[in-house]
Amino acid sequence: MAQPRLRPDIDLEIGAGLSAEFLLEGLRAAAEPTRLRLLALCARAELTVSDLMQIVGQSQPRVSRHLKLLCEAGLLVRVREGTWAYYRLAQTGPGAVLGGTLVDLVPPEDALFALDAERLEAIKRGRAEAAAAYFRSNAAEWHRLRALHADPREVERKLLSLLPPQGIGELLDIGTGTGRILDLYGPCVGHALGIDQSREMLSVARVNLEKHGLSNCAVRQADMYQLPLNGASVDAAILHMVLHYAERPAEVLAEAARVLRPGGRLLVVDFAPHKELNLLKDHAHRWPGFATEEVTGWCAAAGLTVSTVESLAGTPLTVSFWLAQKLPALHSIDGSLAEGNQAEGNQA
Repeated sequence: MAQPRLRPDIDLEIGAGLSAEFLLEGLRAAAEPTRLRLLALCARAELTVSDLMQIVGQSQPRVSRHLKLLCEAGLLVRVREGTWAYYRLAQTGPGAVLGGTLVDLVPPEDALFALDAERLEAIKRGRAEAAAAYFRSNAAEWHRLRALHADPREVERKLLSLLPPQGIGELLDIGTGTGRILDLYGPCVGHALGIDQSREMLSVARVNLEKHGLSNCAVRQADMYQLPLNGASVDAAILHMVLHYAERPAEVLAEAARVLRPGGRLLVVDFAPHKELNLLKDHAHRWPGFATEEVTGWCAAAGLTVSTVESLAGTPLTVSFWLAQKLPALHSIDGSLAEGNQAEGNQA
């Protein structure tokens, strides 16, 4: 049941906040047979109460009570997704260190934990089958749309060259879809979060993350106009083929800018202006591509500076890439905060 631990440098950084009080509370929470089983299971996958009931064979009230204690101790996190709630091992903070350490100590040869693992794999197979069925029902249309623009492999190579994953601590993928961006970046970033409004797409993404063992990545149901994150909390964000669905793209960019740390980067990948109006009529696109002047203007209004603009031509659609950076907050002479170029202008 051992789960890959956090990177050593992250362990050291987070471990500094592991107080004796937190340690004792966490140990008390985990020091019960069922709760230790739940902790080990939630280290391997994001699971609902229903999933966990099937695995441990206990009632909903009892499982929910155990989960509540583990969450209160900071070892598990609970995330609402529509009418469902998913539980997973904490990924940041002292709970990640303590929870990961306890899970590492679980003997994989123990008969009860081994049986739990078998039952978990059965649940994962069921998820994978449901996700595959959903993908099959939509795949023909997706493939037809992808054939209109540049080779997706070329698009991904351009993505990685413009925004290399190395050194990114916290990554946000807005409109994650099947989680492909998380698959690309997950192995090299500290943590990554994908958000999407579609539960069906999130189910596909969750299966893909589990298949690739990306325990440092998670997906959440959320609105791109109201991201479930604190301000200045991520190092980089990606909007990959998402903006053309937005009624108010300027607001989407402003919200992405809000959660970026000073100096953080935003990569927008979308269509250049085109005349394929059937995409608006039949595929819910709200915009027939974007001109660079539009994107750079919206970015500037959000406190972002576009540094790089590139494109890949397809037939008939061209894919454009806009890489922007959040202006760092600077202190003016009187001690008040000013933003980037404005502050420089005041000092000049």
